[in-house]
Amino acid sequence: MAATDAARPSAILMAALMLPGIVPRAQAETAPERGVFSARYLDYRDGQPGFDRITVHSPAVYVLAPIATRWAIEGSLLSDSVSGASPRYHTAISGASRMSDLRHALDVKLTRYEDRHAFSLGAAASSENDFESRAVSGEVRLASEDNNRTWNIGLGYTRDRIGSADFELLHERRRTVEAIVGLTQVLGRTDLVQVALTAAHGRGYYSDPYKTPDSRPRRRDQAMVLLRWNHHVEGTGSTLRTSYRYYTDSFKIRAHTVQAEWVQPVAQRWTVSPSVRLYSQSAASFYFDPVYDPVLGAPFPVGFTSNPPQFVSGDQRLAAFGGVTLGLKLALQLTPDWSADIKAERYEQRSSWRWGGGGSPGLDPLRATLVQVGLGKRF
Repeated sequence: MAATDAARPSAILMAALMLPGIVPRAQAETAPERGVFSARYLDYRDGQPGFDRITVHSPAVYVLAPIATRWAIEGSLLSDSVSGASPRYHTAISGASRMSDLRHALDVKLTRYEDRHAFSLGAAASSENDFESRAVSGEVRLASEDNNRTWNIGLGYTRDRIGSADFELLHERRRTVEAIVGLTQVLGRTDLVQVALTAAHGRGYYSDPYKTPDSRPRRRDQAMVLLRWNHHVEGTGSTLRTSYRYYTDSFKIRAHTVQAEWVQPVAQRWTVSPSVRLYSQSAASFYFDPVYDPVLGAPFPVGFTSNPPQFVSGDQRLAAFGGVTLGLKLALQLTPDWSADIKAERYEQRSSWRWGGGGSPGLDPLRATLVQVGLGKRF
C-alpha cells in the first residue's frame, strides 16, 4: 500500500509536467502499454510597424509505439513552409529580401526500459534550400527505488551545412557537441521540481549569409540552467506549471525566461490553460546600434573602413530587448482515446522591455501571432 501511495502523485504530476521544447521530460521508467498518435498544424506570422515579415505554415505528426514489453519507438515528422521578408540589418528590408523556403524535419528515438532505468538513442535530420542538419543523441534515465527521483544524463552531436541562395559558392560547416544533466524530484502528493544543466560547444560558421556586414566568431560556447516547479491543486483538479531559465554564451548574450501556465479543468471534458512568458536578453558583444558611417552610410557602422572590427552584426536577434508572450489553450477530451486542442499565442518584443538595463536603441517593436490546432489518439 505504501508503494502505491508513493507512486500516485508521480504519475499525476509527471503527466502534467510535459511542456513542449524543454528537455529532459520527466517520466516513469516503465515501458508504455499503449501507443500515441497526434497531428498538429501551426500558423505563425510576425511583423513590424509598416510591413509583415515572416509567415510559417507547419503541419506535423508524432507517433509513439510500444514494442514487445520493454521497448518503445517514437518519432515526429514536420514540414515548414516559410515566406516573407527578413530584415537585412536591424529593422530595414529591401525588395530583394523577399524569400520563400520549405523545410522538412524528422526525428526518431528508440528506448529500452529496465526496472529502474532506461536507455534511449535518437537521430534527427532537417533539410531546406540553404541549410541541412544531422544529429544523433543518447540518454540514460535512472530512477530511485520509490520512483520519486529521476536522474537524466544525455549527450548529443549535431553537424550542420550552411549555404546561401545569394552566394552559390558558400559551403560552410558547423559542429556542436551538447551535454545535459537533469534531476526530477517529487515533493509529496502535489509538488514536483526539476533542475537541468545544459552545456554546448560549437565550432564553424555562425554568420548570417543574408546580412551585410555580418561576421561572427567561429566558436560558440553555451550554457543553460532550467528550474521548474509544478503544483497540483487537489481541490479543483488544476495544475500550476512554472519555470525559469538562465542562458549565457560566449557571444556575451545573457538571457532570462520566466514562464507560468495554469491548467484548469472545466466541466467534465474541457481544459482551459492560460499562460504567460517573459523574456529578456543582453546584446552580443559584436552587435552594433543603428548608427552608420557618415561616408559609407547604412548598413556600415562608424569607422568600418578606417578601423574595421573583427566581428560585427546588425542582426536584431542579437540586440538587447525584452519580450512578453500571452497564450490560451483549449483542450477537449472527445472520447477516452481521442482528444483535440487549439492554442493561440501573442508575442511582442521591445528594446525598452529589457530587464536590469537599457535595451538596444533605434529598433522597431516586433510582434508575432501563433495559432496551433491538434488532434490526438491513443491506440
